[in-house]
Amino acid sequence: MAPLHIGTVTLTHGLMLAPMAGVTDAAFRAVCHRAGAEYTVSEMISAKALCYEQKGRAGAPVRTAALAAITQADGPMALQLFGSEPCFMAEAAALLESGRYRGATDGPAPAAIDINMGCPVPKVVSNGEGSALMRTPELAAKIVTAVKQAVTLPVTVKIRAGWDDQSRNAVEFAKRMEAAGADLICVHGRTRQQFYAPSSDNGIIAAVKAAVRVPVIGNGDLFTAEDVLHMLKETGCDGVMVARGALGNPFLFTEINAALAGTPYTPPTAAERLSTALAHATDMVRQKGERIGIAEARKHMAWYCKGMRGAAAARDRLMHAESLADFSGVFETILRQEEQLP
Repeated sequence: MAPLHIGTVTLTHGLMLAPMAGVTDAAFRAVCHRAGAEYTVSEMISAKALCYEQKGRAGAPVRTAALAAITQADGPMALQLFGSEPCFMAEAAALLESGRYRGATDGPAPAAIDINMGCPVPKVVSNGEGSALMRTPELAAKIVTAVKQAVTLPVTVKIRAGWDDQSRNAVEFAKRMEAAGADLICVHGRTRQQFYAPSSDNGIIAAVKAAVRVPVIGNGDLFTAEDVLHMLKETGCDGVMVARGALGNPFLFTEINAALAGTPYTPPTAAERLSTALAHATDMVRQKGERIGIAEARKHMAWYCKGMRGAAAARDRLMHAESLADFSGVFETILRQEEQLP
């Protein structure tokens, strides 16, 4: 497998963490990067909200810009924009590349500007954004062209197989995005109407790969290293983007790297998993404060425990935890039960 080049960034295996709203914050990106994710993507950033935020009164909160903060712990990272108006998408992309906007931090520059054309959630598609753009390929192409003209960074696009089974247009859509200037295309092998079931279709990813010259990244149903090897073999894609498979299991990136390198992989022990979980929660509290950090960490802690003895009973305690000490207490109970296994 050849290295993947995205602008000035070179990825040995093309192993990426997918953007997931409400999940892939800085703490989660950092733990996945440490585990072996070579490239990360921000949570979705509303182009219009970012632009309007710049016009706010002095001292007003800048909530949208916070999503664009990048640190060394993220590794190479793209900033993902969503929207349906070329002018706002271009303006927001230029702001993000410049680093000169209200709420900007002094972190590393983004590796790319990614355009979301795959999000299936109703509140996004109802505005003609996300995967709804697959129903308006002419508008989607205008967005890519506008963003490409506004920045010098690589411009990447994340799409789905299509809107529904009657309009599985990923191949023609990808060709239009390439013609409009896209430097890389990530394909999720389901339509918008399928959301996350049934199984992702590797055939549509393979068809896109055969139809365009730019790199193609495969996405969908990557829960094990075997899933990744199977996708790479079936599609010929240039890399993969892991999403739900990393929830509570950032170690999946270590496993995938080992499989791609042909080296042995030793799964973490229960104690190692829960130690990583607690460090993850601690990082969230440090970044967001205890109230918000704990509230947002609860779901992550439950994911880390999945499959362990007593995890089902512990879930309720985790979802009502109010402190890091509460998380730690639940983990100690789980570890005692794990130690009793024959």
